[in-house]
Amino acid sequence: MEKSNLEVLITGGAGFIGYHLSNLLAGQGYNVTILSNLTRGKDDKEFKDLTKKPNVHFINADITKKENLENLDKQFDFIYHLAAINGTRNFYDIPDKVLKVGIIGMFNILDFFVKQKKGKLLFSSSSETYAGSLKLLGKNFPIPTPEEIPLVIDDPSNVRWSYGASKMLSEVAIHSYSKVFDTNKFCIVRYHNIYGPRMGHDHVIPQVIERIINKENPFKIFGAHETRTFCYIDDAVFATQLVMESRETDGKTINIGRGDEEIRISDLAEKLFNIADYHPDIKHQPSPEGSVSRRCPDISKLMQLGFNPKVSLDIGLELTYNHYFNILSGKEKSE
Repeated sequence: MEKSNLEVLITGGAGFIGYHLSNLLAGQGYNVTILSNLTRGKDDKEFKDLTKKPNVHFINADITKKENLENLDKQFDFIYHLAAINGTRNFYDIPDKVLKVGIIGMFNILDFFVKQKKGKLLFSSSSETYAGSLKLLGKNFPIPTPEEIPLVIDDPSNVRWSYGASKMLSEVAIHSYSKVFDTNKFCIVRYHNIYGPRMGHDHVIPQVIERIINKENPFKIFGAHETRTFCYIDDAVFATQLVMESRETDGKTINIGRGDEEIRISDLAEKLFNIADYHPDIKHQPSPEGSVSRRCPDISKLMQLGFNPKVSLDIGLELTYNHYFNILSGKEKSE
């Protein structure tokens, strides 16, 4: 079927991953409907340029209001449910809103999806769902981490779980609806440290970049010995489309990220220092509460679908640094 005849709904399409995914699919000729209330997304020049395309339709609406979905005047072949309130600071500052968007939004999308009786639903979960398992299993926690690992909440009093728990409950909700309505036309992706231009200011890479640009000295590095793998946004949205459009992923959960280039946070900062040609004194600080010591996904299932990341960490960091430098130096309009 011609892509121009296919309808795509992307909730949270003004956000980081949502914008890049919307741009990718619109460029391929899909008819893209973006639903976002711009709480996390940005109505910047890039987004305005995207929504000017004849095959892109933007609806400024709140996913927690069921009527906003009921008022949609078409059925969709692909529904990407990305709407969420991300950012560690938000998990602590507004956990009620994080939960509300995550949980109510999921149920509203599911009710809409099963009612239209066609298409496929992709839900964006997170590597945060693995955090409690790592603490529980300790040295027995498998790294790289496969999708089958049990998911647990280690401390419900830690409001950081407002995000991870909402993702876990949403996954349960999808499987529950699948059983009741007898459909496997869904897939779940768990994103692992996706980064790149336009990702906001609440994540480790843009935070380090901004403090470099502001010439912080001594430079604080939080959780210096923790390790992560990072996946550049172009690779991530390619993988997301790959998972959605493969029949092999129906009813499945797939990690999206990179299984290579694992790096300590201190070494990540050093790469950014070299890009900026800035070499401050270093002051090590404890990890944020609830942070895990190591995160690296097993992406075997994703690679079996044909995924092969193209953007190295060095290149991705340089592209991301240049994006934020241009914004913070006033060369572009602020996000």
